[in-house]
Amino acid sequence: MKYVLDTSVVVESRVSKMIEDGEISGTIIIPEAVLAELEAQANFGKMTGFQGLEEIRKIRESAEKRGFDVIFLGERPKLEHIKLARGGEIDNLIRKVAEEERAILVTCDRVQHVVARAKGIETIYVKKETVKPEETRIMRFFTEDTASIHLREGVPAYAKRGRIGNLKLVRLDDKSFSLEELREIAQEILEAASQDEESSIEIERKGVTVVQLRDLRIAIAERPFSDRMEITAVRPIAKATLDEYGVSEDLKKRFIEKQRGILISGPPGAGKSTFAASVANYLMENGYMVKTMESPRDLMVRDEITQYAPLEGNMSLTADVLLLVRPDYTIYDEVRKTEDFQVFADMRLAGVGMIGVTHATRAIDAIQRMIGRVELGVIPQVVDTVIFIDAGRIEKVYELSFTVKVPHGMIEADLARPVIEVRDFETKKVEFEIYTYGEQVVVMPVEERQENKLLVYAIENKIKDFVTTYEIVPISEKKAILRVAEDEIPHIIGRKGKRIRAIEEELGVSIDVEPLKVEKGDELVAFVEEKGKHYVINAQGLEGKRVDVYAGENFLFSAEVGRRGIIRVRKDRDAGKAIKLALAKGESVRLRY
Repeated sequence: MKYVLDTSVVVESRVSKMIEDGEISGTIIIPEAVLAELEAQANFGKMTGFQGLEEIRKIRESAEKRGFDVIFLGERPKLEHIKLARGGEIDNLIRKVAEEERAILVTCDRVQHVVARAKGIETIYVKKETVKPEETRIMRFFTEDTASIHLREGVPAYAKRGRIGNLKLVRLDDKSFSLEELREIAQEILEAASQDEESSIEIERKGVTVVQLRDLRIAIAERPFSDRMEITAVRPIAKATLDEYGVSEDLKKRFIEKQRGILISGPPGAGKSTFAASVANYLMENGYMVKTMESPRDLMVRDEITQYAPLEGNMSLTADVLLLVRPDYTIYDEVRKTEDFQVFADMRLAGVGMIGVTHATRAIDAIQRMIGRVELGVIPQVVDTVIFIDAGRIEKVYELSFTVKVPHGMIEADLARPVIEVRDFETKKVEFEIYTYGEQVVVMPVEERQENKLLVYAIENKIKDFVTTYEIVPISEKKAILRVAEDEIPHIIGRKGKRIRAIEEELGVSIDVEPLKVEKGDELVAFVEEKGKHYVINAQGLEGKRVDVYAGENFLFSAEVGRRGIIRVRKDRDAGKAIKLALAKGESVRLRY
């Protein structure tokens, strides 16, 4: 007898076992189309390709033991066959081999089986072995308090166990996993996901496959993406309601009084997605139609809530569909890249209530991530509420509003500008103001004695064209001492004191000018200029000295002052990026030596 194998039965690794069990005896024919398809899948880093090629090796070994021939026949797919593969062209090449050789076609593909029978080709339809998710080996590692399992080639299994905010890494065994064992576990996961209606293969790219197996999110990484094969399975260990998070009645009312733009932020593993799912369920209970946008789809939400993946790998296409569906609220899980923020903003401005989940170490950082990605003036229309989650608890809630005013601590009325006020939701106290100052976007904390910081900032912007080394000491909201190098005093004073008087009148303050004494261990504020690809820090009087560079209270780096009294820092280096961030925050750059 002759048997022709199609791709599905090879990938399922069924034929080698059928030969060993005596179900097949005779010549095994593998069409070149099958080999080409498996080779292509392997080249794209798909696990099915490697599994199929490994099965062919096993088939040859089993056949040789029993004296059967294994031959390769047929036409390799051409470009037109590949383009029409989804329409069945490659399957047709396989059927043609069976027809010409008068062989029995062995397949796990029901459509292939039906078409072959319709053409008069004898077939053996091999039903796929049923693999239930709860029976897979990966499930055996999980206990009630297990949040994640980490399997890696050449090392023992590890797990994170405990509760949110108090997870500990635990080694489960002393036995290391081999590559073959991990591939068997991965194959089992893929088979279970493809057969289970509540599971799916979410991402399949070269070297990595992401599977949603019921409530498990499993990432399978292989070479060349990772240095060794590894399998990471993450499971939510908490399914909490809003009441369990201690959400106030005022915040609940804010969710349902109208459609809003909400960002749920926090560090990794803090419970952001779990909270987002509880908000989605709460909105559904209160009469709102809710959908989700996720990649992968792992939010544990009610059955009534449809979970959408990126359409053709593009979340903006998913947004186009949702704008036609027009839900009341959409949960956007993992708002991270620029295009994510833009899609989020586009849907919110179209009138859809949006709840985004994003990583941040502080509540204000979630807003800062939007700066430069969304136009500053529309941020309060896109996001009006920020909820910061840490260790499974709500740590901070901000509400955003837009107004035109003189920023807090500034003096002159003509300095009024559009300002985003960031208020604590409970106390209604303004904690941050966001506005443009020159060409920079400033995120300024509003706190006690903030007026003094703003006064220093205002004076700096007036004197930076006339002096390079200075120190500003605020005395009150209306008075400050300006210390500059002795040889630069005439520059800041001006002819008959006109320059310093003009600055005082413009700012509405009194400025006393004194000589700056440079002694060992002193600290001074440095003027920073942008020149091409560099930041230039002026440090006249410190030529040849080693200095520490600070911004606010944060140490940035150490450097040696050049012969011309300057420090040049490339913008694309870490030091340059640190200076850029400091300037964006309105912090002065200081030198200690």
